[in-house]
Amino acid sequence: MDTIKVTIDSDKNLISVWNNGKGIPVEIHKKEKIYVPELIFGHLLTSSNYDDTQKKVTGGRNGYGAKLCNIFSTEFTVETADRASGQKFKQVFKNNMSIRSNPTITPNKKKEEYTMVSFRPDLAKFHMETLDEGITALFKKRVYDLAGTVMGVKVFLNGTRIKIKNFKEYVEMYLKASGDLKTAKKGKGKSEASPVPGEGVDDAVVAKPKPLLIHEVVNSRWEIAFAVSEGQFQQVSFVNSICTVKGGTHVNHVAEQITNRLIDVIKRKAKNNTIKGFQIKNHMWLFVNCLIENPTFDSQTKESMTLRVSAFGSRCEPSETFYRKILRSEIVENVLSWSQFKLTQQLKKSDGSRSQRITGIDALEDATCAGTREAHKCTLFLTEGNSARSLAMCGFEII
Repeated sequence: MDTIKVTIDSDKNLISVWNNGKGIPVEIHKKEKIYVPELIFGHLLTSSNYDDTQKKVTGGRNGYGAKLCNIFSTEFTVETADRASGQKFKQVFKNNMSIRSNPTITPNKKKEEYTMVSFRPDLAKFHMETLDEGITALFKKRVYDLAGTVMGVKVFLNGTRIKIKNFKEYVEMYLKASGDLKTAKKGKGKSEASPVPGEGVDDAVVAKPKPLLIHEVVNSRWEIAFAVSEGQFQQVSFVNSICTVKGGTHVNHVAEQITNRLIDVIKRKAKNNTIKGFQIKNHMWLFVNCLIENPTFDSQTKESMTLRVSAFGSRCEPSETFYRKILRSEIVENVLSWSQFKLTQQLKKSDGSRSQRITGIDALEDATCAGTREAHKCTLFLTEGNSARSLAMCGFEII
Protein backbone atom coordinates (compact mmCIF):
# COMPACT_ATOMS: atom_id res chain seq x y z
CA MET A 1 0.00 0.00 0.00
CA ASP A 2 1.33 3.40 -0.93
CA THR A 3 -1.80 5.57 -1.28
CA ILE A 4 -4.74 6.48 0.95
CA LYS A 5 -7.57 8.72 -0.25
CA VAL A 6 -10.19 10.23 2.05
CA THR A 7 -13.20 12.22 0.89
CA ILE A 8 -15.43 14.16 3.29
CA ASP A 9 -18.57 15.71 1.79
CA SER A 10 -20.49 17.41 4.59
CA ASP A 11 -23.21 18.65 2.21
CA LYS A 12 -24.06 15.12 1.07
CA ASN A 13 -23.28 13.59 4.48
CA LEU A 14 -20.91 11.16 2.79
CA ILE A 15 -17.45 9.96 3.84
CA SER A 16 -15.24 7.55 1.90
CA VAL A 17 -11.85 5.97 2.57
CA TRP A 18 -9.85 4.22 -0.17
CA ASN A 19 -6.46 2.51 -0.14
CA ASN A 20 -4.53 0.46 -2.67
CA GLY A 21 -3.32 -2.16 -0.22
CA LYS A 22 -3.86 -5.87 -0.71
CA GLY A 23 -7.53 -6.52 -1.42
CA ILE A 24 -9.75 -8.57 0.88
CA PRO A 25 -10.05 -12.16 -0.39
CA VAL A 26 -13.21 -12.42 -2.50
CA GLU A 27 -14.10 -15.96 -1.52
CA ILE A 28 -16.60 -17.87 0.60
CA HIS A 29 -15.51 -18.38 4.22
CA LYS A 30 -15.21 -22.11 4.83
CA LYS A 31 -16.91 -22.06 8.23
CA GLU A 32 -19.42 -19.18 7.98
CA LYS A 33 -20.41 -19.91 4.34
CA ILE A 34 -20.54 -16.22 3.35
CA TYR A 35 -18.13 -13.95 1.49
CA VAL A 36 -15.17 -12.82 3.58
CA PRO A 37 -15.75 -9.03 3.05
CA GLU A 38 -19.35 -9.42 4.26
CA LEU A 39 -18.12 -11.34 7.30
CA ILE A 40 -15.59 -8.63 8.13
CA PHE A 41 -17.87 -5.61 7.75
CA GLY A 42 -21.31 -7.05 8.46
CA HIS A 43 -20.90 -9.37 11.46
CA LEU A 44 -19.69 -8.45 14.95
CA LEU A 45 -16.75 -10.12 16.69
CA THR A 46 -15.08 -11.33 13.53
CA SER A 47 -11.59 -9.90 13.99
CA SER A 48 -8.47 -11.78 12.88
CA ASN A 49 -6.54 -10.34 15.83
CA TYR A 50 -7.89 -12.36 18.76
CA ASP A 51 -4.93 -14.75 19.01
CA ASP A 52 -2.39 -13.09 21.31
CA THR A 53 0.22 -15.68 20.35
CA GLN A 54 0.35 -13.87 17.00
CA LYS A 55 2.26 -10.63 17.49
CA LYS A 56 0.67 -7.89 15.37
CA VAL A 57 1.21 -4.15 15.30
CA THR A 58 -2.33 -3.23 14.25
CA GLY A 59 -4.87 -1.03 16.01
CA GLY A 60 -7.99 -3.17 16.08
CA ARG A 61 -8.23 -6.34 18.15
CA ASN A 62 -11.81 -7.17 19.02
CA GLY A 63 -13.71 -7.01 15.74
CA TYR A 64 -15.84 -3.96 16.49
CA GLY A 65 -14.39 -0.92 14.68
CA ALA A 66 -15.62 -1.20 11.08
CA LYS A 67 -18.87 -2.87 12.15
CA LEU A 68 -19.71 -0.04 14.54
CA CYS A 69 -19.27 2.39 11.67
CA ASN A 70 -21.75 0.26 9.71
CA ILE A 71 -24.22 0.08 12.61
CA PHE A 72 -24.19 3.87 13.10
CA SER A 73 -24.74 4.64 9.41
CA THR A 74 -27.88 4.95 7.32
CA GLU A 75 -25.89 3.59 4.38
CA PHE A 76 -22.58 1.73 4.31
CA THR A 77 -20.85 0.42 1.18
CA VAL A 78 -17.77 -1.80 0.94
CA GLU A 79 -15.85 -2.43 -2.27
CA THR A 80 -12.67 -4.45 -2.74
CA ALA A 81 -10.60 -5.78 -5.63
CA ASP A 82 -8.79 -9.08 -5.09
CA ARG A 83 -6.00 -9.85 -7.53
CA ALA A 84 -5.57 -13.42 -6.31
CA SER A 85 -9.14 -14.48 -7.12
CA GLY A 86 -9.46 -12.13 -10.09
CA GLN A 87 -12.72 -10.73 -8.71
CA LYS A 88 -14.23 -7.53 -7.36
CA PHE A 89 -16.74 -7.38 -4.51
CA LYS A 90 -19.37 -4.75 -3.66
CA GLN A 91 -22.09 -4.79 -1.01
CA VAL A 92 -24.41 -2.12 0.41
CA PHE A 93 -25.82 -2.06 3.95
CA LYS A 94 -28.66 0.24 5.03
CA ASN A 95 -30.59 1.30 8.14
CA ASN A 96 -27.88 0.65 10.72
CA MET A 97 -26.79 -2.68 9.16
CA SER A 98 -30.31 -4.11 9.44
CA ILE A 99 -30.70 -4.32 5.65
CA ARG A 100 -28.05 -5.69 3.32
CA SER A 101 -27.96 -6.20 -0.43
CA ASN A 102 -26.70 -9.36 -2.05
CA PRO A 103 -22.98 -9.07 -2.82
CA THR A 104 -22.13 -8.06 -6.39
CA ILE A 105 -19.20 -10.03 -7.82
CA THR A 106 -17.55 -8.83 -11.04
CA PRO A 107 -14.34 -9.76 -12.89
CA ASN A 108 -11.18 -7.92 -11.91
CA LYS A 109 -9.92 -7.52 -15.45
CA LYS A 110 -7.23 -4.94 -14.62
CA LYS A 111 -5.80 -7.08 -11.80
CA GLU A 112 -6.31 -4.17 -9.38
CA GLU A 113 -5.96 -4.29 -5.62
CA TYR A 114 -7.82 -1.85 -3.41
CA THR A 115 -10.48 -1.51 -0.72
CA MET A 116 -12.94 1.35 -0.31
CA VAL A 117 -15.49 2.00 2.39
CA SER A 118 -18.06 4.77 2.06
CA PHE A 119 -20.79 5.62 4.56
CA ARG A 120 -23.43 8.14 5.55
CA PRO A 121 -23.41 8.64 9.34
CA ASP A 122 -26.79 8.35 11.07
CA LEU A 123 -26.66 11.91 12.37
CA ALA A 124 -29.81 11.53 14.48
CA LYS A 125 -28.02 8.93 16.59
CA PHE A 126 -25.49 11.63 17.50
CA HIS A 127 -28.09 14.38 18.02
CA MET A 128 -26.81 16.19 14.93
CA GLU A 129 -28.47 17.59 11.83
CA THR A 130 -25.37 18.01 9.66
CA LEU A 131 -21.66 17.26 9.72
CA ASP A 132 -20.75 20.53 11.41
CA GLU A 133 -17.38 22.28 11.29
CA GLY A 134 -16.23 20.75 14.56
CA ILE A 135 -16.67 17.10 13.61
CA THR A 136 -15.40 17.76 10.08
CA ALA A 137 -12.25 19.34 11.54
CA LEU A 138 -11.75 16.24 13.70
CA PHE A 139 -12.05 13.97 10.65
CA LYS A 140 -9.51 16.09 8.79
CA LYS A 141 -7.18 15.96 11.77
CA ARG A 142 -7.30 12.15 11.63
CA VAL A 143 -6.28 12.30 7.96
CA TYR A 144 -3.29 14.48 8.87
CA ASP A 145 -2.46 11.96 11.61
CA LEU A 146 -2.22 9.25 8.94
CA ALA A 147 0.06 11.37 6.78
CA GLY A 148 2.40 11.96 9.70
CA THR A 149 2.54 8.47 11.18
CA VAL A 150 2.39 6.01 8.26
CA MET A 151 5.74 5.93 6.49
CA GLY A 152 5.97 5.81 2.71
CA VAL A 153 2.28 6.42 2.06
CA LYS A 154 0.78 9.30 0.06
CA VAL A 155 -2.36 10.63 1.76
CA PHE A 156 -5.02 12.63 -0.07
CA LEU A 157 -7.90 14.61 1.42
CA ASN A 158 -10.72 15.62 -0.93
CA GLY A 159 -8.41 15.13 -3.91
CA THR A 160 -5.50 17.16 -2.54
CA ARG A 161 -2.35 15.51 -1.23
CA ILE A 162 -1.47 16.30 2.37
CA LYS A 163 1.92 18.02 2.38
CA ILE A 164 3.33 16.02 5.27
CA LYS A 165 5.83 13.30 4.40
CA ASN A 166 6.94 12.07 7.82
CA PHE A 167 6.47 12.34 11.58
CA LYS A 168 9.01 15.13 11.98
CA GLU A 169 7.12 17.36 9.57
CA TYR A 170 3.91 16.50 11.43
CA VAL A 171 5.47 17.59 14.74
CA GLU A 172 6.80 20.79 13.18
CA MET A 173 3.23 21.64 12.18
CA TYR A 174 2.23 21.47 15.86
CA LEU A 175 5.11 23.67 16.97
CA LYS A 176 4.47 26.19 14.24
CA ALA A 177 0.86 26.47 15.38
CA SER A 178 2.03 27.05 18.97
CA GLY A 179 4.02 30.16 17.98
CA ASP A 180 1.52 32.62 19.45
CA LEU A 181 2.02 36.40 19.53
CA LYS A 182 3.71 38.43 22.23
CA THR A 183 4.07 42.16 22.63
CA ALA A 184 7.40 43.93 22.41
CA LYS A 185 8.54 47.55 22.40
CA LYS A 186 8.67 49.04 18.95
CA GLY A 187 12.10 48.62 17.41
CA LYS A 188 13.38 46.41 20.22
CA GLY A 189 13.33 42.75 21.06
CA LYS A 190 12.37 41.66 17.56
CA SER A 191 11.87 37.96 16.96
CA GLU A 192 13.32 36.02 14.04
CA ALA A 193 9.83 34.69 13.35
CA SER A 194 7.52 36.68 11.11
CA PRO A 195 4.15 38.05 12.24
CA VAL A 196 1.15 35.90 11.45
CA PRO A 197 0.19 36.71 7.85
CA GLY A 198 -3.11 38.42 7.22
CA GLU A 199 -3.68 39.43 10.82
CA GLY A 200 -2.82 43.12 10.38
CA VAL A 201 -0.15 42.99 13.09
CA ASP A 202 1.64 46.29 13.62
CA ASP A 203 5.30 46.88 14.43
CA ALA A 204 4.68 46.64 18.16
CA VAL A 205 3.67 43.00 17.95
CA VAL A 206 6.03 40.26 16.83
CA ALA A 207 5.62 36.53 16.51
CA LYS A 208 6.94 34.30 19.23
CA PRO A 209 9.59 31.87 17.92
CA LYS A 210 8.43 28.27 17.72
CA PRO A 211 9.92 25.97 20.39
CA LEU A 212 13.15 24.11 19.66
CA LEU A 213 12.47 20.65 18.26
CA ILE A 214 14.66 17.67 19.15
CA HIS A 215 13.74 14.66 17.02
CA GLU A 216 15.05 11.11 16.76
CA VAL A 217 14.15 7.90 14.98
CA VAL A 218 15.14 5.55 17.80
CA ASN A 219 14.59 2.31 15.88
CA SER A 220 12.16 0.78 13.39
CA ARG A 221 9.33 0.90 15.96
CA TRP A 222 9.95 4.11 17.89
CA GLU A 223 10.16 7.71 16.73
CA ILE A 224 10.11 10.52 19.28
CA ALA A 225 10.41 14.30 19.47
CA PHE A 226 10.92 16.71 22.36
CA ALA A 227 10.12 20.37 22.86
CA VAL A 228 9.96 22.57 25.93
CA SER A 229 6.53 23.21 27.43
CA GLU A 230 5.67 26.20 29.57
CA GLY A 231 4.83 24.75 32.96
CA GLN A 232 2.40 21.99 31.92
CA PHE A 233 3.16 18.54 30.51
CA GLN A 234 1.91 18.06 26.96
CA GLN A 235 1.97 15.01 24.73
CA VAL A 236 0.92 13.98 21.24
CA SER A 237 1.21 10.24 20.76
CA PHE A 238 0.29 7.40 18.45
CA VAL A 239 0.18 3.64 18.86
CA ASN A 240 0.06 1.83 15.52
CA SER A 241 -1.18 5.12 14.00
CA ILE A 242 -4.00 5.39 16.57
CA CYS A 243 -4.04 8.80 18.25
CA THR A 244 -3.84 8.25 22.02
CA VAL A 245 -5.21 11.58 23.21
CA LYS A 246 -4.55 10.83 26.89
CA GLY A 247 -1.20 9.14 26.34
CA GLY A 248 -0.61 6.01 28.35
CA THR A 249 2.18 3.61 29.24
CA HIS A 250 4.11 4.28 26.02
CA VAL A 251 4.32 8.01 26.79
CA ASN A 252 5.26 7.33 30.42
CA HIS A 253 7.97 4.96 29.18
CA VAL A 254 9.62 7.80 27.26
CA ALA A 255 8.94 10.59 29.78
CA GLU A 256 10.41 8.66 32.71
CA GLN A 257 13.67 8.00 30.88
CA ILE A 258 14.12 11.66 29.98
CA THR A 259 13.21 12.77 33.51
CA ASN A 260 15.70 10.35 35.06
CA ARG A 261 18.49 11.71 32.86
CA LEU A 262 17.66 15.32 33.68
CA ILE A 263 16.98 15.19 37.39
CA ASP A 264 20.56 14.67 38.60
CA VAL A 265 21.89 17.49 36.43
CA ILE A 266 19.18 19.90 37.54
CA LYS A 267 19.52 18.95 41.22
CA ARG A 268 23.23 19.81 41.14
CA LYS A 269 22.43 23.25 39.77
CA ALA A 270 19.44 23.84 42.05
CA LYS A 271 21.62 24.02 45.19
CA ASN A 272 19.19 24.30 48.11
CA ASN A 273 16.01 23.94 46.08
CA THR A 274 14.22 20.60 46.08
CA ILE A 275 13.54 19.30 42.56
CA LYS A 276 11.12 16.45 41.91
CA GLY A 277 10.53 14.40 38.79
CA PHE A 278 7.01 15.68 38.12
CA GLN A 279 8.32 19.26 38.14
CA ILE A 280 10.68 18.42 35.29
CA LYS A 281 7.96 16.53 33.42
CA ASN A 282 5.72 19.60 33.60
CA HIS A 283 8.18 21.39 31.31
CA MET A 284 8.11 18.69 28.60
CA TRP A 285 6.21 18.47 25.36
CA LEU A 286 6.62 14.94 24.01
CA PHE A 287 5.69 13.48 20.64
CA VAL A 288 5.68 9.68 20.35
CA ASN A 289 5.01 7.52 17.30
CA CYS A 290 5.39 3.81 18.03
CA LEU A 291 4.45 0.32 16.90
CA ILE A 292 3.30 -1.90 19.76
CA GLU A 293 2.53 -5.61 19.63
CA ASN A 294 -1.09 -6.43 20.51
CA PRO A 295 -1.78 -3.14 22.34
CA THR A 296 -4.51 -2.80 24.96
CA PHE A 297 -6.44 0.39 25.66
CA ASP A 298 -8.70 1.86 28.31
CA SER A 299 -11.77 1.77 26.05
CA GLN A 300 -13.04 1.30 22.50
CA THR A 301 -12.11 4.92 21.77
CA LYS A 302 -8.47 4.00 22.47
CA GLU A 303 -7.57 7.29 24.16
CA SER A 304 -4.97 5.77 26.49
CA MET A 305 -2.79 2.68 26.10
CA THR A 306 -2.68 0.41 29.15
CA LEU A 307 -0.30 -2.36 28.03
CA ARG A 308 2.63 -2.90 30.39
CA VAL A 309 6.09 -1.98 29.08
CA SER A 310 7.41 -5.55 29.23
CA ALA A 311 4.81 -6.59 26.64
CA PHE A 312 5.56 -3.82 24.10
CA GLY A 313 7.70 -6.10 21.94
CA SER A 314 10.36 -3.38 21.75
CA ARG A 315 11.92 -0.64 23.85
CA CYS A 316 12.50 3.04 23.28
CA GLU A 317 16.12 3.78 24.19
CA PRO A 318 17.10 7.25 22.96
CA SER A 319 20.72 7.95 22.05
CA GLU A 320 23.17 9.97 24.10
CA THR A 321 23.07 12.62 21.39
CA PHE A 322 19.33 13.02 21.95
CA TYR A 323 19.83 13.50 25.71
CA ARG A 324 22.69 15.97 25.21
CA LYS A 325 20.49 18.10 22.97
CA ILE A 326 17.77 18.14 25.63
CA LEU A 327 20.28 19.19 28.29
CA ARG A 328 21.31 22.10 26.06
CA SER A 329 17.69 23.18 25.60
CA GLU A 330 15.77 25.69 27.73
CA ILE A 331 14.26 23.05 29.99
CA VAL A 332 17.09 23.09 32.54
CA GLU A 333 16.97 26.86 32.97
CA ASN A 334 13.17 26.88 32.97
CA VAL A 335 12.93 24.29 35.73
CA LEU A 336 15.54 26.12 37.81
CA SER A 337 13.74 29.45 37.33
CA TRP A 338 10.41 27.90 38.26
CA SER A 339 11.93 26.29 41.36
CA GLN A 340 13.48 29.58 42.46
CA PHE A 341 10.17 31.37 41.90
CA LYS A 342 8.31 28.85 44.09
CA LEU A 343 10.94 29.18 46.81
CA THR A 344 10.65 32.98 46.73
CA GLN A 345 6.87 32.73 46.98
CA GLN A 346 7.14 30.51 50.05
CA LEU A 347 9.56 32.93 51.71
CA LYS A 348 7.20 35.82 51.04
CA LYS A 349 4.35 33.98 52.71
CA SER A 350 6.33 33.58 55.92
CA ASP A 351 8.52 36.69 55.40
CA GLY A 352 11.37 34.63 56.73
CA SER A 353 9.96 34.45 60.27
CA ARG A 354 6.88 33.36 62.16
CA SER A 355 4.68 35.69 64.21
CA GLN A 356 2.57 34.56 67.14
CA ARG A 357 0.28 37.57 67.21
CA ILE A 358 -1.69 39.51 64.60
CA THR A 359 -0.98 43.23 64.50
CA GLY A 360 -1.91 46.20 62.36
CA ILE A 361 -5.65 45.46 62.06
CA ASP A 362 -7.95 48.30 63.19
CA ALA A 363 -10.33 47.53 66.07
CA LEU A 364 -8.77 44.11 66.69
CA GLU A 365 -8.22 43.05 70.29
CA ASP A 366 -6.10 39.91 70.19
CA ALA A 367 -6.79 37.23 72.79
CA THR A 368 -4.26 36.89 75.57
CA CYS A 369 -3.43 33.29 74.64
CA ALA A 370 -3.53 33.84 70.87
CA GLY A 371 -0.46 32.37 69.16
CA THR A 372 0.45 30.22 72.17
CA ARG A 373 -0.01 26.54 72.93
CA GLU A 374 -3.30 27.52 74.59
CA ALA A 375 -4.63 29.12 71.40
CA HIS A 376 -7.17 26.33 70.90
CA LYS A 377 -9.00 27.56 74.00
CA CYS A 378 -9.53 31.06 72.57
CA THR A 379 -12.91 32.22 71.22
CA LEU A 380 -13.62 34.62 68.37
CA PHE A 381 -16.17 37.35 69.07
CA LEU A 382 -17.48 39.52 66.26
CA THR A 383 -19.16 42.79 67.21
CA GLU A 384 -20.94 45.43 65.16
CA GLY A 385 -19.18 48.74 65.72
CA ASN A 386 -16.73 50.10 68.30
CA SER A 387 -19.39 50.64 70.97
CA ALA A 388 -20.35 47.00 70.94
CA ARG A 389 -16.67 46.06 71.02
CA SER A 390 -16.09 48.23 74.11
CA LEU A 391 -19.10 46.66 75.85
CA ALA A 392 -17.74 43.19 75.12
CA MET A 393 -14.28 44.06 76.44
CA CYS A 394 -15.79 45.43 79.66
CA GLY A 395 -17.70 42.21 80.09
CA PHE A 396 -14.52 40.15 79.71
CA GLU A 397 -12.81 42.18 82.45
CA ILE A 398 -15.66 41.42 84.86
CA ILE A 399 -15.57 37.72 83.96
